[in-house]
Order: sequence, then structure tokens, then C-alpha cells
Amino acid sequence: MKKIIALIVCAAMISVTTAGCGGTGENNETASNVVKVFNWGEMIGEDVIRNFEDEYDAKVIYETYDSNEMMYAKLQAGDKYDVLVPSDYMIERLLNENALMPLDKSLITNIDNLADEVKGLPYDPDLTYSVPYFYGSVGIVYNKNNVPKELIEEQGWDILKNTDYKGKIFMYDSERDSFMIALKALGYSMNTDNEDEIQQAYEWLLDLNNTMEPIYVMDEVIDSMANSVKDLAVVYSGDASYILAQNEDMGFCEPKQGTNIFCDSMVIPANSENPELAHKFIDYVLTYDASYDNTYTVGYTSPNKQVRDDISSEGGEYYEIESYIPRSGYEKDEVFHDNAVIREQLSNLWIKVKSSEE
Repeated sequence: MKKIIALIVCAAMISVTTAGCGGTGENNETASNVVKVFNWGEMIGEDVIRNFEDEYDAKVIYETYDSNEMMYAKLQAGDKYDVLVPSDYMIERLLNENALMPLDKSLITNIDNLADEVKGLPYDPDLTYSVPYFYGSVGIVYNKNNVPKELIEEQGWDILKNTDYKGKIFMYDSERDSFMIALKALGYSMNTDNEDEIQQAYEWLLDLNNTMEPIYVMDEVIDSMANSVKDLAVVYSGDASYILAQNEDMGFCEPKQGTNIFCDSMVIPANSENPELAHKFIDYVLTYDASYDNTYTVGYTSPNKQVRDDISSEGGEYYEIESYIPRSGYEKDEVFHDNAVIREQLSNLWIKVKSSEE
């Protein structure tokens, strides 16, 4: 796999694309041929932007963020974009605030390329406001030499509290993901607002923190697990695909207690200054070539059914990579919903978990 090289090239390309992108700079772009895209860091194919610019004689101003919350803060500060790529629960929040523009489906002809798994999602079941960009799940990457497959399948999330692996665990530094894990391990919905269930989840995480010596990480988990630094790690499936492709000793498990199935989707803000070109950008991303470039470079599951099937079939770059296609139809898996009260509560409890000592 050439993901690292591709990401370096992509970052350089983005830097060049972004530099001097004002409406009155040397390139003399006009509002009609400039589209502002705000996306997750390192989440686009090597040639997607350049090829789109060439095909539509356009200029892409491309900016990145590290979290949905960071993206939301920029919007609240007054920054304007034409295309955003938020996650499901953030789309729900933006819809509740009337911050998104309905899509003109006549301008997005490649929407027919979507797989059934990314249709009918609860936050926008008819794809009225959003078009899937990537989808995936949260699971556990484990070293097959040190953690028996049968054991991790049996214990699921509870293996993170198995003292045989004390000091050998990476956890995401994320209250949303961590409370999802604890709630699922306890048999509860990850969208619960029940105070007793949330308290039990807090105590579950507190016990893990005080007995297992977990290391809290974000993107650094990718290279660390590719190099077998720990035996167990909570990892998003797209990152897991890269890890498994790099290190044959690593396996991936979506625990039996259930997990988060997520979808990042393209939307157009209500205050977009170039919705016409925004529609063209969304439609282009759904093409076979752009979708293939995206998923090959990044590792997350393509919503383009043909691309997903080709790249995961024999001869494809993600053939036999068990994390590449998330399971579907499992009754204990869920999609996050937005809840402002619970969001703040979990954030405060997470701070207490990480600052605690036995």
C-alpha cells in the first residue's frame, strides 16, 4: 500500500491549492468558479481536487478540521463554505438549526452509484440534504500473536478490562467513542439519556482507567499499531484497514455487544456562496474514479457500491482486509444522535475519567 506517500503528496497538493486562493489574487478567480470545501484532515484522494479543477475549470479552496466540533465552531464564527463533510450526528444538529440547503438531485446524477448500506440513514433517510462520502465502524485492532481470536470474539469490549493486557492498550481520547464502548459493554444504547446507565458507564471507564494503564491517543494509533506497539487498540475501521494492510499480525473485531456505525456525508450549507459548483463537486466525488482514489488513499469504505466491491474483491487493494466493509443489519449496532445535554455531560465525565487515579 502507498497510503503514506499518497497522503504526503495529497497534503502538498492541498497546500498549493489553498495558497493564494482569495477572490482577487494572482489567479483572478471569480465567485462562479471557486468552491470552498471543508473536510476532515487526510480524508481525500491524491488526485481528486486536481482532476475536479481540470474538468470544471474551477478552483478548490480546501480546508481541513480534526473534529466535527471544530468544524461547527468555525461555522459559528461566521466562516462560509460550499461543501462540508460532517458525521451523522453533526448533520442532525445542523438540520435542527436549519443550517443546510436541500440538494438538487437533478444535479447529482451519480447518486445512483451509492450502496444500499448508506441509504435510509435515520438523520436524513431520503438523502434530502446529504450524500455519503465515507462510512465505517468502531472496533478493536488486536495482535493475533498475543490475543487469541476466540477470546476477543468472546469478550468483545470487555477485553479492554482483561488484566492480562494491562499496559498494552490504546484508547481513543474521545468521550463519545469511549462512552459508546462502556455503554455497549454494559448492554445499553449508546444514545441513552438514562442517568443510571450513564453513571454505570462512567464507573466502567473509571475502572478501566485505574486498572489497565491505557494510553489515550488519536491518529497516532495508526502508525503505532502498524508497528505492533500495543496488543489492543480502539480504532475506526478505515484506519484499521490501513493497519491490517501494513501488518499481517493484526486483526479486527467489531464486538458482539454492538458498536457505532458512522457515515460522513457531503452537505451544502444554507449560506453557500456557490451552490451550483458545490453540487458539481459532490457529483464528481461520487464518480468511480474519484471514489476509488478516495478509498484507496484513505482506507475508509467507499459508498460507491462498484468501487467498494472492486477494491475488496480478489485482486483489489483491500482484498481480505476484514475491517474494510463494516457489518450491516446487526441489531445492536447504532448511529449516534445529537443530544446537547448528554454531549456536555459526557464531556465533563470524560475529563474526570482521565484525571482520576486509583
